[in-house]
Amino acid sequence: MIENRVALVMASKKLEKRDITRITKIDRHTLTKIYKGEVKSISLKNLNKLCFALDCNANDLFKYIPD
Repeated sequence: MIENRVALVMASKKLEKRDITRITKIDRHTLTKIYKGEVKSISLKNLNKLCFALDCNANDLFKYIPD
């Protein structure tokens, strides 16, 4: 299982969805789905943009938890 930690990282950096949308140019609907964990996949392009905007790496945003 993959734990989506995007909302936690955003909260720790005191950033809101509108801030991330402005920085990354990711569509707000797409970002909302990522934020809520409603996506089944995420493009590497968007993952790269999120890592840049949040100054983190993919391991900070998603955590593998064995079933």
